[in-house]
Amino acid sequence: MPTISATDGTSLHYRVIGDGPRTVVLVHGWMVSGAVWDGLVERLDLTGLRLVIPDARGTGQSGKAAGGYTLEGLARDVLTVVDAVGAERFTLVGHSMGGQLAQWVASEVPARVDALLLLNTVPASGLPLPPDAAGLFRTSAGDREKQKTILGLACKKLLPEQLEVLLKDAGAVSAASIEGAFDAWTKGGIQERLARITAPTLVVSTDDAFLPPAFLREAVVAPIRRARMAHIPGPGHYPHVEHPQETAAVLSAFLAGSAPA
Repeated sequence: MPTISATDGTSLHYRVIGDGPRTVVLVHGWMVSGAVWDGLVERLDLTGLRLVIPDARGTGQSGKAAGGYTLEGLARDVLTVVDAVGAERFTLVGHSMGGQLAQWVASEVPARVDALLLLNTVPASGLPLPPDAAGLFRTSAGDREKQKTILGLACKKLLPEQLEVLLKDAGAVSAASIEGAFDAWTKGGIQERLARITAPTLVVSTDDAFLPPAFLREAVVAPIRRARMAHIPGPGHYPHVEHPQETAAVLSAFLAGSAPA
């Protein structure tokens, strides 16, 4: 599998699936790796697409760096991977914290991002959690029971075998990533960048208890000039795992409707 070095020397692993002319970058969220997209990828029509799926530092097969877990640092890692595959223009799909990273990238290089899909995204302004929840999340590295509790709170339609796959993935995420990335996504602080985003943007909500549709409409859709919303009823925070077929259909429709000229 290909790797590229980040600016601090950390090894960044990524996968490339398909060889179509349109590059679509799938950016995962906290406590998992790029493997979280597998169920969706299996159900996605790849005609004309080249999917690029990075593992963030500290996750999957990427290097377990001690630092670099700020939103800017993680987003620059995404750009490093995009540059490594030679994508001058690309579509970004970001889930949860990955949605924050996608917003940062889309605001940093707006001329290169042709479309932006934000799936259950954490707002650019962050999402502070109550102290009890924050303590559970931030201390969950390598703790199966804590991570199982978190996924139980987050998901509504997760099958037992899907839970096992997520727990295996989460269990390999480094403590530095769990703690540093948690601090980054809860704090946010990049909302002033949103005015720079020029790409057509779709914000996808679900029956997510943490990120309900009304909240996403106010916190994410409103500040991005070309944003609109879609809703997938039923799943919780991981629709690409809980309802991959429906999520793939929404993504395919968005890609078809936002094809670059």
